Amino acid sequence: MSVVLIGGNGQVGYELKRALAPLGLTDVLDRSRLDLNDPDAVRPALGQLSSRPKVIVNATAYTAVDKAEDDQASADRVNHLSVAALAETARDLGACLVHYSTDYVFDGSKDGLYEEDDPTGPLGVYGKTKLAGEEAILRSGAAHLIFRTSWVYARRGKNFAATMLRLAADRDELSVVADQVGAPTSAELIADVTAITLGSTGLDQERLRTISGIYHLVAAGETSWHGFARHVIERASANGRPLKASPDRIKPIATADYPTPAKRPANSRLNIGKIERTFGLQMPHWTTHVDRTVDQWCEA
Repeated sequence: MSVVLIGGNGQVGYELKRALAPLGLTDVLDRSRLDLNDPDAVRPALGQLSSRPKVIVNATAYTAVDKAEDDQASADRVNHLSVAALAETARDLGACLVHYSTDYVFDGSKDGLYEEDDPTGPLGVYGKTKLAGEEAILRSGAAHLIFRTSWVYARRGKNFAATMLRLAADRDELSVVADQVGAPTSAELIADVTAITLGSTGLDQERLRTISGIYHLVAAGETSWHGFARHVIERASANGRPLKASPDRIKPIATADYPTPAKRPANSRLNIGKIERTFGLQMPHWTTHVDRTVDQWCEA
C-alpha cells in the first residue's frame, strides 16, 4: 500500500506523518520537492515517485486569512489551482485524494449547524480559494475525501491556543472575541480520524470511491474564541503555570471591536453526523484535546 503525504511540516502534516505510518506512508513531499505555489510542478513531482500511490494526502494550504486579502494570486495558486492539478493527477493515477478544507466556505449566517450540502458563501479570499479547490476536486472525477475542519491548533507551531497562553504570561488582561462560535479542533484529532477513515477501506479503490465526498471533521461541542481562550488559561492555571492574566481577566468583546482585513464567519458550527455515521466514530468534545495539549505545554 502506498500513501503519499504532501506537506509534512505544518501542524496537521506533522501529525499525519505519525498517523499514516501504519497505512504504508511511502513518501513525504515537503516544499523543496513540491511547491504548491507552482501548479505546473504537481504532475511531474508525483510522476517521479518510486511507487504508484493509492492515496495522496494534501496537508498544504495557504492559511494566512488576512494576508490573502492582498495576495489573492498566491492563495488561489495554493488553495485552488494546485489542488485542481492534484485532483486531475490523482484521477489519472487511479489514486484517492485526501484534502482539507475549512468552515470559511460558509458565510456564518445560518442559525444552526452547517451540513455538508448547505449553500456556501465565503466572506473573503481565503474561503473563496478553498471553496474553489473543493469544487475542482469534485469536477475532476477523482476518488476523494474532503475534510472540512475549523479552529485548528496543535502542540507545535503557531496557533490561537499557544498565542493566548503566551499573551497571558505577559499581560494582565486579554480581550477576545466572544460572538464567533465554533469547535476548536486539534491537528492530532484530524490526523487520527484521517487514518481511521482510510484504514477502514483497506485502501481499496472501489471502497474509496464509494465513500468519496465532503465530510465535516471537527471536535464535538462548541464555544466562542473567548470561551476557548478562557479554557486554555484555566487549564494552564490549574497546572500551576505562572500567568499574569487570570481566567477572570479574559474579557469578552464583539467582532466589531476587533476589526481585521478579512471577515470571519460568526457561526462556524459544523454538523459531524455524517462522518460519525459513515465510519462508526464518536468525536470527542473539544475540551478533551485542548486539555491534553495544555497539559503537555505545562509539562515541557
